[in-house]
Amino acid sequence: MHELIDELFIGSLGGKTLKEKKDSAVIRLGGESYAFTTDSYVVSPLFFPGGDIGRLAVSGTVNDLAVCGAKPLYISLGLVMEEGLPKKTLEKIVVSIGAASKEAGVEIVTGDTKVVERGACDKIFINTSGIGKIVYKGLEIGRIKHGDVVMVSGPIGDHAISVLSKREGLGFASNIKSDAVPLNGLISRIVKASAGIRFMRDPTRGGLGTTLNEIVRDGSFGIAIDEEAVPVRGTVRSACELLGYDPLYLACEGRVIVIAAREDAGRIVRAMKKDSLGRGSAVIGCITKEHKGRVYLRTKSGGKRIIDMLAGEQLPRIC
Repeated sequence: MHELIDELFIGSLGGKTLKEKKDSAVIRLGGESYAFTTDSYVVSPLFFPGGDIGRLAVSGTVNDLAVCGAKPLYISLGLVMEEGLPKKTLEKIVVSIGAASKEAGVEIVTGDTKVVERGACDKIFINTSGIGKIVYKGLEIGRIKHGDVVMVSGPIGDHAISVLSKREGLGFASNIKSDAVPLNGLISRIVKASAGIRFMRDPTRGGLGTTLNEIVRDGSFGIAIDEEAVPVRGTVRSACELLGYDPLYLACEGRVIVIAAREDAGRIVRAMKKDSLGRGSAVIGCITKEHKGRVYLRTKSGGKRIIDMLAGEQLPRIC
């Protein structure tokens, strides 16, 4: 996918803004800076422990804006529905979208519906676009410095295992819930607590491991993370051991990676822990001069393991 984006889409379409490859494009209108993002959701099944495709769509769009330092304001909603989709299913999804939008404090301002013939899509696909005003400026990979710390706001992998367990009818489904949630409130708390935040990103497709690799791609620094410090719920870890998955590559939909000055780490973690969405937050590693352009794991046994970019999709159709 990264090669496809670089070679085809950016190669054929790329202007200056697109080439920056941010979660949200930052544009200037009337002297103000705004973030603009879009995403599509094709998750299967539509409903899973802790969420559904509607809540996922709102949360994902809001979070892409928030990690860029923006206050999410408006969202568009596009629905592609398969012929024969039960009205009750659609109603349940739309109600969930409304509830998640209210929770995030954003307004659905425009939308579109299309119906395709039976079999042309899997029940319903959703596209959302969002606009937010930049209120916290300067979040750039270029600001990251050697010695900065890497934090995550909570346990990883909950969303991916929740969706998989429901899809496959696995016995631990009821014990693991998706973390799909709008993070703009938590992020607002974080940025108010510290002026030392360098960069933020939500670890969605490809999980923590892939997201950290995207951050180090320019090769000016490396990232070292400690295996014992990375928060993973026991139920998620057990599921991974049973199914042969690596939790570092499991998608999250309600977690944020924060890179900040070392002296501000304690202040940021305390701020996160005061919010119910950040109570499982932890410092998991640091920015290093070693292994520039690479991410490596300090293992429990005292060794080191390179964490590569995920090749392919560990779990398809989870967002």
